[in-house]
Amino acid sequence: MGQQPITFLRQVMALCTYPNLLDSPSFPEDAKKRARRILQACGGNSLGSYSASQGVNCIREDVAAYITRRDGGVPADPDNIYLTTGASDGISTILKILVSGGGKSRTGVMIPIPQYPLYSAVISELDAIQVNYYLDEENCWALNVNELRRAVQEAKDHCDPKVLCIINPGNPTGQVQSRKCIEDVIHFAWEEKLFLLADEVYQDNVYSPDCKFHSFKKVLYEMGPEYSSNVELASFHSTSKGYMGECGYRGGYMEVINLHPEIKGQLVKLLSVRLCPPVSGQAAMDIVVNPPVPGEESFEQFHREKESVLGNLAKKAKLTEDLFNQVPGIHCNPLQGAMYAFPRIFIPSKAVEAAQAHKMAPDMFYCMKLLEETGICVVPGSGFGQREGTYHFSSKQRPGAQELIQKSAEMMHPKHGSSLLSGTHCTACADPAGMAARVAERAGAAQPGFTHQE
Repeated sequence: MGQQPITFLRQVMALCTYPNLLDSPSFPEDAKKRARRILQACGGNSLGSYSASQGVNCIREDVAAYITRRDGGVPADPDNIYLTTGASDGISTILKILVSGGGKSRTGVMIPIPQYPLYSAVISELDAIQVNYYLDEENCWALNVNELRRAVQEAKDHCDPKVLCIINPGNPTGQVQSRKCIEDVIHFAWEEKLFLLADEVYQDNVYSPDCKFHSFKKVLYEMGPEYSSNVELASFHSTSKGYMGECGYRGGYMEVINLHPEIKGQLVKLLSVRLCPPVSGQAAMDIVVNPPVPGEESFEQFHREKESVLGNLAKKAKLTEDLFNQVPGIHCNPLQGAMYAFPRIFIPSKAVEAAQAHKMAPDMFYCMKLLEETGICVVPGSGFGQREGTYHFSSKQRPGAQELIQKSAEMMHPKHGSSLLSGTHCTACADPAGMAARVAERAGAAQPGFTHQE
């Protein structure tokens, strides 16, 4: 996708994969030191060996140390760390041990709408009950506890809500939840005895100067022992996001706290079925949580590359937001973090009718027409979930994509010939009659109602 890899991460991975390079003067000593430590903890000093099902011990220790640093001294126990095949594997595994019952006692899993489709897919696979709660689009996709209460009370009529999933920073919505919001969510989970899943894979991707990432683990601990000793929490991180973008290594971890010892034993047994996560992915995760520090040979280059990636993503987020908001018929909330935009599109009623005639969701119809007219490919919001009667699409802020973003927004604008949203924005177009003709031609004569004059 155009993002340059982090040199230090690739150096350590090269050394771990082909240890003969440890004798090469081309590699810095701090990279060699980390590679040797990882290899010494692997069976046969090789990434090709199986590891313990929970993961390589020294890497779990490094993850725990990272969490403690990140959270300002809040302790983390390596025994609560489970290395995973990306964050997705951890999320799926935890849900497997939490889902049970039948009929009205079947486990309900609360997920945000819009959501990352992994959640609905796993819930469906496990035959659990999906319980939707809606993020507040009018308030920058904030999480409202009153909405959680509505969702859980309605769900109790047909299932047993046991799990509450939070994605922070948000995917696909790009919001960063405030500390007060997180405290309210934890209190709600404590009241309702819900198991919290905190998807925090975008924790490095916070762009707004008014926002800060707060881990659920840290806030839970700081709320005092009544909460920190009782609320069950699993939090997730990955090599795939952040500044790393190393999706293919499939590295990740989850930290699970306050799990009953007998359930913890069942979790380890379940993990043993898949033997172990990829050891190369575990090594990549180790480099993420144990990067160069000031005074080490690779620190300056690592810091420069990391800040460059995050700085570029922040610029793209602001550019995307500003440009989408210049297009009539599109509104984009502030992009506070993560890597996505989820702008709302106001589709004219005649276009909705045209979509229905084609047996397509209106936003899917919009996205297909956008692709046909402009060559721009975005993902319809209906794939992520949205309030009834609203329509969205999802787009990613790719590194190095400034010209593409700007060109895409320009091509969506009616004055450049895109007719899809023009039905409610006639003043934006200098040639309404010509626009109507283009729309009629593109939407098809069978749909004469889909015109600029609505």
